[in-house]
Amino acid sequence: MIPIKPIPASAGTPQKAADLSQIPQNVASHYLAPGSLNLTGLPPLSLYIHFPWCVRKCPYCDFNSHEVKGGFDEAAYLAALRADLETALPLIWGRKIYTIFIGGGTPSLMSAAGLDRLLSDVRTLLPVDGAAEITMEANPGTFETEKFRSYRQSGINRLSVGIQSFNSRHLQALGRIHDGEDARRAVDIAGTHFDNFNLDLMFALPGQTLEEARQDVATALALAPPHLSLYHLTLEPNTYFAKYPPTIPDDDLSAEMQELIHERMAAAGYGNYEVSAYAQPGREARHNLNYWNFGDYLGIGAGAHSKLSFPHRVIRQARYKQPKAYMEASILGNAIQESVEIQMHEMGFEFMLNALRLQQGFAVNLFQERTGLLLNTLEKELAEAERKGLLHRDHRIISPTPLGRLFLNDLQQIFLKVE
Repeated sequence: MIPIKPIPASAGTPQKAADLSQIPQNVASHYLAPGSLNLTGLPPLSLYIHFPWCVRKCPYCDFNSHEVKGGFDEAAYLAALRADLETALPLIWGRKIYTIFIGGGTPSLMSAAGLDRLLSDVRTLLPVDGAAEITMEANPGTFETEKFRSYRQSGINRLSVGIQSFNSRHLQALGRIHDGEDARRAVDIAGTHFDNFNLDLMFALPGQTLEEARQDVATALALAPPHLSLYHLTLEPNTYFAKYPPTIPDDDLSAEMQELIHERMAAAGYGNYEVSAYAQPGREARHNLNYWNFGDYLGIGAGAHSKLSFPHRVIRQARYKQPKAYMEASILGNAIQESVEIQMHEMGFEFMLNALRLQQGFAVNLFQERTGLLLNTLEKELAEAERKGLLHRDHRIISPTPLGRLFLNDLQQIFLKVE
């Protein structure tokens, strides 16, 4: 078993717990009351910024996205983001930001000046690491050469491009606003201005054949992206496809597609380091690795989620989802709709839900570092997973077996404790 590579030094190391005396009492009393955990250090911290608008809502999408319908007030939203961040600062005093991800929706609908203002506000308010990975999601229907050149100059150093397919028929079935030619043009622009970018592709699409899936992968590989995310189309609840399901490949054909993808990606030198993520050596997504290693992240923007650690507790937050409600609440200093503490009995499952997605597993000592609990609190569950052939462990590494990767949901479920 190959040991998991640690997070690169540029992605940050566990930080000393913040001085709680610097946190205002009204905030400290709500979030930082002593609990049962004892974290000796805090994990690396990332920033997620949500942009909620898109040109058209895709029928498979269950993300917090809203059709533009005549435009949006960019200046008002940027002001709300700044207010949200200012209000959140007491919770992260003294902590450096190692990765930033601007997701959506379609953040590339933002003007070049708006994006520049956003990143200027972030740098003004937060200590951002000089080698921070700063990613922006972009959809092909919004690609303009000059705008993306300006994005790069403002500090974006990684793009994540929502291609989904290079087949125009499949793109139409998915409700995308671009066609195959637009997709290729977008990749050309991305490669011209960014040396680090990801392409999102989906498979098991309505009416897709095995040969068409192979062609999509071959086209993507010919464009040599540093990173590829390959997702199985799923019919999520509360989407148009859930209400009016299209005819999609059956389980056997989907499995053939997945096997073909894995073989082609491996042959091209891409490592499958996470369930759906493939990367050239050294091009793994540092922001996503922080999620999967149970790192911390502050989420600002409509519907954004946060996970923040303190010496004696770990909390999750969610912002108001509707853009108008979010902007109104943020300006008043109360963008958070929900805040909950992760309970002791939930901590092991929360950690495993993320870390077991890593194909090479995680270092044994990471569990205690990120949860404040001893690993033997999960001894019963670990033994059960081993007995079922879903998990491998030794003194260094805990990782899913090939069978565990195939039945990941079953493996993760073992660690769910109900009280």
